[in-house]
Amino acid sequence: MQPDTILRKYTDRKGREVILRTPRWSDLDDMLDFINSLVEEEAMIAVDTKKTRNEEIEWVATNLKRLEKDEHMCVVAEVDGHMVGSTEIGPRFGRLKHYGTLGISLKKGYRESGIGQEMMKEIEKHAPRLGIEYLALEVFGTNERAIHVYEKMGYKQIGAYPDGIKYCGEYVDSVFMYKKIKKN
Repeated sequence: MQPDTILRKYTDRKGREVILRTPRWSDLDDMLDFINSLVEEEAMIAVDTKKTRNEEIEWVATNLKRLEKDEHMCVVAEVDGHMVGSTEIGPRFGRLKHYGTLGISLKKGYRESGIGQEMMKEIEKHAPRLGIEYLALEVFGTNERAIHVYEKMGYKQIGAYPDGIKYCGEYVDSVFMYKKIKKN
């Protein structure tokens, strides 16, 4: 898949035009702001320290190369010319390569508007192309809103690491979910 490929446009529940597309180099500043704003608000994501511009350059370069080589897929949501959400999938390796991992995050102010679900629907379409038959994800056990959305999208809980996440000085279960992906 090529960078900056527009996949779909639609209007979210709040009346905003959303563009779902693959990332591009010019997203660098938005991506740096995006991840650092999530860290600042202590969003329920794995990343817990702000990134430097150089770290983000390296991350973007690596992921754009992987995107071009069809080694993973990334969909970003753009509203008013700025990236506000990101989701990605990538196959595991060897005998596990039929399983892929999914990660998703949305900037504050863009949650609960359907953008996350639309990003997930879009990225799941690309799983078969990558040889992915099942998608797996991890979610904070206390993130009931996300768990509800994932269940609504067809993901099933399959277990948890008790106290698997240290969040704001407390331990939280890390819940595992998966979904069988239909072939296109």
